[in-house]
Amino acid sequence: MKRPSRREFLKTAAAGSVAASLPTTLLRAQERPQAADVPPGDRLQIALIGAGGQGMSDTRTALRVPGTELTAVADIYDGRLTRAKELWGSQVFTSRDYHDVLARPEIDAVIIATPDHWHQRIAIDAMKAGKDVYVEKPMVQKIEEGLPLADVARQTNRIVQVGSQRVSSIVYAKARELYRAGAIGNLTLVEAWINRNSALGAWQYTLPLDASPQTIDWDRFIGHAPKRPFEPIRLFRWRNYRDYGTGIPGDLFVHLFTGIHFVLDSTGPTRVIATGGLRYWNDGRDVPDVMLALYDYPKTASHPPFTLSLKVNFAEGGGENQAFRFVGPEGVLTIGGAGVTLAKKPRPNDPGYSIDTYPRAMQDEILKQHRAKYPEKPELQPDSEELFAAPPGYSDAYDHFVNFFDSVRTRKPSVEDAVFSFRAAAPALLTNDSYFEGRAIAWDPEAMKRVTRTDTGSRQ
Repeated sequence: MKRPSRREFLKTAAAGSVAASLPTTLLRAQERPQAADVPPGDRLQIALIGAGGQGMSDTRTALRVPGTELTAVADIYDGRLTRAKELWGSQVFTSRDYHDVLARPEIDAVIIATPDHWHQRIAIDAMKAGKDVYVEKPMVQKIEEGLPLADVARQTNRIVQVGSQRVSSIVYAKARELYRAGAIGNLTLVEAWINRNSALGAWQYTLPLDASPQTIDWDRFIGHAPKRPFEPIRLFRWRNYRDYGTGIPGDLFVHLFTGIHFVLDSTGPTRVIATGGLRYWNDGRDVPDVMLALYDYPKTASHPPFTLSLKVNFAEGGGENQAFRFVGPEGVLTIGGAGVTLAKKPRPNDPGYSIDTYPRAMQDEILKQHRAKYPEKPELQPDSEELFAAPPGYSDAYDHFVNFFDSVRTRKPSVEDAVFSFRAAAPALLTNDSYFEGRAIAWDPEAMKRVTRTDTGSRQ
């Protein structure tokens, strides 16, 4: 979403700050306690499994939270292990084999930021080794992996939190509050889009100069994916390939589902249909660079039936932009990185009339009845727009790790546990199913399973 100009911000900021009306549990990350305030017994030893760009970013954020220390790093490329020691010290234990990390008794929790096809296996192994788990989105690569992971989390009583920060964001909390207060009336449509026109935005990541079978554990990277000869582009640009990633839906749509489900207290859609194609980045990838999808959400206690529209375009020529809008008859909530905007366009009570094509006598009678029902045309209130802005420098990624470590220490449920996370991942994965199968997909969001039915064309 395009941020407001300084003048627009100053004009609308009087509506209030997000922080002003949020519970203290959502604001505690802003208090930023010092490391010295954390008793030694409460300090946490963490490990990173998968030290790519996202994994290192996660770790930097996690280490900003007082009372955390990085103990070990696992990655199948030697260069990233070297880089981990450069960043966090030679005392950090490193290994190509994540099992070596899980075997270390001092480790309390792990960050899993591997390619998607390893998420479930490593998360389950970590929980069984007694570690709490922060796993990157999407929680799993395939639908059939979701419930088993949630089952292991329940059986082992380990904390699982997935890395989609919207559920920890005070901005999304404000959107949730406004929606619940009826700010937009009955929800009719949710729409979001993310357009990118950069190579890095389309996952064209830089390959290291020393990539070779000597510096990379290729077999460990492949894991249970189809066997292939050494081809480093498939490792360093793994999001481009179905064998290891989940394409646009798993990288980007899943964030949107997380935000939607949090704001609306939703469990998910009942019908998914997707289209798109490979339009520009013909670099050997086998996933689309343009994807559009529609989702039917059923009526629940927290929201009416509505349609969700999602679009991602990596072939955008007009610049990078995104928007996330909740639309109702009384207003629109638009969420951006800096805050949430509530825009209202009041409707007149008088619906007006269209009678010119009717006989004169009928026109007179209709006008008489209309004036009896609407004797005066009330003056409309002007359109309004309120921006609720997060505090300067606010980071929902930081809050997300604060919440995770709080759950690790207190054993209270995570803000984004395995069940919530699977319900956010599932419609993203079903989007891929719909696209590649060329048909609509039916889904039971309560039972969390695909539904086989002959009529996938029915609507709510």
